[in-house]
Amino acid sequence: MIGRPNPFSEEEDDLRGRHVYLASALVVLVSLLILRMWYLQVVQGDELRTLSESNRTRVQDMTPVRGQITDRNGVVLANNIPTYELLVVPADVPDPKQLAGQLAFYLNRPYNDILKALETARPQFRNQPVHLLAGLSRAELVTLETHRYELPGIVLDVEPRRQYLHDGLASHIIGYLGQVNEKQLKQDEYREHRMGDLAGQTGVERGWEAELHGKRGRRLVEVDAAGRLLKVLGESPPEHGYNLELTLDARLQRLCQQALGAQAGAVVVLDPSNGEVLALASMPTFSQMEFINGISDQRWKDLQKDPLHPMENRAVTGRYPPGSTFKIVTATAALEEGVVGLRDLVTCSGGFEFGNRVFHCWNAYGHGGVNMHRAIKESCDIYFYEMGLRVGVDRLSDYARAFGLGQKAGLGLPNEREGLFPTKAWKQRVFKSPWRAGETLSVAIGQGYIQTTPLQMAQVTAVAANGGTLYQSHLVRRITDSEGRVVREYGPEVVRNLNLKPETVDAIRQGLSAVINEPGGTAPVARLDSVLVAGKTGTAQVVGLGRDRIRLHPNWWQYKDHAWFVAFAPVKDPKIAVAVVIEHGGHGGSAAAPIAREVIRAFFDPTIDNIRPSPLPKPNPVQDEED
Repeated sequence: MIGRPNPFSEEEDDLRGRHVYLASALVVLVSLLILRMWYLQVVQGDELRTLSESNRTRVQDMTPVRGQITDRNGVVLANNIPTYELLVVPADVPDPKQLAGQLAFYLNRPYNDILKALETARPQFRNQPVHLLAGLSRAELVTLETHRYELPGIVLDVEPRRQYLHDGLASHIIGYLGQVNEKQLKQDEYREHRMGDLAGQTGVERGWEAELHGKRGRRLVEVDAAGRLLKVLGESPPEHGYNLELTLDARLQRLCQQALGAQAGAVVVLDPSNGEVLALASMPTFSQMEFINGISDQRWKDLQKDPLHPMENRAVTGRYPPGSTFKIVTATAALEEGVVGLRDLVTCSGGFEFGNRVFHCWNAYGHGGVNMHRAIKESCDIYFYEMGLRVGVDRLSDYARAFGLGQKAGLGLPNEREGLFPTKAWKQRVFKSPWRAGETLSVAIGQGYIQTTPLQMAQVTAVAANGGTLYQSHLVRRITDSEGRVVREYGPEVVRNLNLKPETVDAIRQGLSAVINEPGGTAPVARLDSVLVAGKTGTAQVVGLGRDRIRLHPNWWQYKDHAWFVAFAPVKDPKIAVAVVIEHGGHGGSAAAPIAREVIRAFFDPTIDNIRPSPLPKPNPVQDEED
């Protein structure tokens, strides 16, 4: 029928509209997908390709082989051995706690230690292997290889590990290694290091870290989705660290340590003709190997709390009044300044009245009329009180610095102390009070404000031995590469020449020789038949309690005086200069001089291979009478 309405027209129109909307939506969606694909492939294509490739390949660091350390005769003191290491790539570890638990179970290691190591991996090294455990045993290696696919992110590798062939020998000089910390990584000298690397923490290992460490290598590897190594694609090998040849004589160093035995103290041996350090012993010592695989917190605390301070290098950080060994400087100053003649006499009655106080000589009965030679030989305090007043503290300070006191020797070892020698200006600056003349008397005999190290007193002895030249003390003779080629060599370096008058040099040498070789000298025990030795005793007061009060003190031992002895030999054309200090040893002639004698004997007799340790002083709180 014409004109009759179609009942489906409205539904068809509605359906047709929906198709249009659907088609439009599909067009928009496809357009967005195409746009996104274009953006990812064209705009971000290079970046995404790099990220994709990095998920398949990685650049790994290769730790360089650390340089060797030898003594002057080629005796190897520190080298490297290959060891198995467990490393971890933090980015490949989904659950550090779970991995720590698995490793603790399989290796029987403390869970907290492993977890701490995992959690301290720095974010900027998340794609680099970080050292986790060192020195794995074969059994541990087999266990890890067996369960390797259960442990995402772990890497097993063979790396060079430090080995000290004479553990405990020259530990304070050589030093030890420890993991590099975040503060060190920020310093330019550690630019070749990564978190988890081992670096020198003390001694030569620390002072020459940049030379010993070498340069890192790079290795391109392919890994799977779990970060497990599939194959090595290429590598650029690391550069071997430089080797150090020290000035030390390992045999002499060992004998010095033997001679000290259980006593707390130090022995320094120098070549007076060039400043080379032949031995630098500090006792008690410590084991360097304890630090190789990581020392426990408890063990470190025990070392720090040890009353004998085994970690302290007394030879360069111990500060002691030099006692009468300083009279070498006072005598030199008096002769050079012309305030006394060699035959001039000073009367010693046992006491020296100055102001409202009496300054005593160690010989309460007095020495009578004393000239320079006898004053040095018998260590007359009264004579040197008088010399101190005539010279004055500021001129004494000038000579002390010329001999090397009050300043670092510059060995290159960390924590070296500069000591102290006072002046009028120093006291005014520090104590806001003027210098008193009576204080000069104490300084003239090596007491009062003076602080010296055993190394500095060895330098003073060397200057007296060679006639007035202060050489730069040094520990390293030469640096060589892995092929033995010399990279750098260290020869004699003159710090200053005192330009002493020949008669001054001769008078000091004769006086010091008389200390040992003439009747009335304070150190006859240091005499040797094979070589003529010159030396000087010293007793450095620790605290002025007085002998009677020391006897009654419950901890009297720590208040006993320090014992000093310095020596050189032979008197003509000296080859060796020695300084010995024994903490709370009492008199230098009985406690320190025998040690110096045995060291000098061993130096001139290469057949000596052992020295009987010096016995501990007898438990008697009474101070020795003789200076």
